[in-house]
Amino acid sequence: MNDPYDDRSRERWVGEDPATKRADRDDFARDRARLLHSAALRRLSQKTQMHQPTGDDFVRNRLTHSLEVAQIGREFGAALGCNADVVDTACLAHDLGHPPFGHNGETALDALTAEIGGFEGNAQTLRLLTRLEAKRAHADGRSAGLNLTRASLDASIKYPWRRGESPSPTSKFGVYDDDVDVFEWVRLAAPADQPARLCVEAQVMDWSDDVAYSVHDVEDAVAAGMVDLRALRSAQAAAEVAEVAQRLYDPAADVDDLTAALARALEAGRMPYDHDNTRTSLAALKDTTSRLIGHFVHTVERATRERHGAGALTRHGADVVVPDDVRLECVMLKAVAARFVLLTDDRQQLLAEQRDLVGHLFASYQDQPERLDPLYAKDFEAAAGDDARLRVVVDQIASLTDGRAIELARAWS
Repeated sequence: MNDPYDDRSRERWVGEDPATKRADRDDFARDRARLLHSAALRRLSQKTQMHQPTGDDFVRNRLTHSLEVAQIGREFGAALGCNADVVDTACLAHDLGHPPFGHNGETALDALTAEIGGFEGNAQTLRLLTRLEAKRAHADGRSAGLNLTRASLDASIKYPWRRGESPSPTSKFGVYDDDVDVFEWVRLAAPADQPARLCVEAQVMDWSDDVAYSVHDVEDAVAAGMVDLRALRSAQAAAEVAEVAQRLYDPAADVDDLTAALARALEAGRMPYDHDNTRTSLAALKDTTSRLIGHFVHTVERATRERHGAGALTRHGADVVVPDDVRLECVMLKAVAARFVLLTDDRQQLLAEQRDLVGHLFASYQDQPERLDPLYAKDFEAAAGDDARLRVVVDQIASLTDGRAIELARAWS
């Protein structure tokens, strides 16, 4: 039987001496091991998912979210015939580039860096994997990051284009100008007539991410007492959530379709009608989470198989098929968390404070680069020009955990 990954997908950005390889590991399992041992992955344990991790012992952080995405993606990908380690590595890696305070920190850094091309967590992930993490080096001494295989890197890229080159309107992008050389190497196998097409492993990672955070953010919000399950089924709440869904996620969606999607999602998960903070009610909530994940994954698996048939679906040979009705169900769960958590007055005040904090750190590192950590101080000294030095400052800030960012800002105020 032919190996669907036997083209050039096992190649690495920097060649390695075969004598250094573990004989009992294949290339993709080694990628996963490198990712698991990376400092960038460890730091996710103190970075915001939806709630700031320093404030609650129950809610998810970026690391636990990434682990859950990997568990979903590994099984989903394996069911489609993908290499499970490739998908697992991509899922573990997908949020590595997030700065402190998650998407809010991302927004703050993007606004501060417009003159050098902005900031995007997904582009930062590629930069971490291929430059900032220390595992292998080029012959001239430049870091090659973790030096993952082409397949694993390709699977980790959600937005395979530069800023402003997306096939449809979005502010998202997957590579900075500084990193185009490795990006083009990773994307050599992409179809010439569809240069922005994700490989199927990246599509598996992307859907697994959507499933995990749409479902788990609602679970965390209910457990935290921020979503009233009795009110959630009301026409008023459904309309409010639909308005948020249109505004933030899908402007073209019909309101009636969105409210119907929420009702289907609640039914598919057999969502409880109340939550009273007992272990019994928490167990019921957990059961709902499991049912919703199964519903989203199995429905998409069936739709994908109906289009592509049996056999291994890998690399650029297929697409994950997400039916519109299922996609809207997922959108509405995201909107539930947005409506009852992210858009509240208290949260908006906190988000503003976090953005101010990021701005303070940005100015402090620029004014006093001696405050940079040793690794980034070396990068700063070697940088060729002001733009490159500013990008080093961004690399430093993006590496910080929530807790360390707060402590540094307090110490430097």
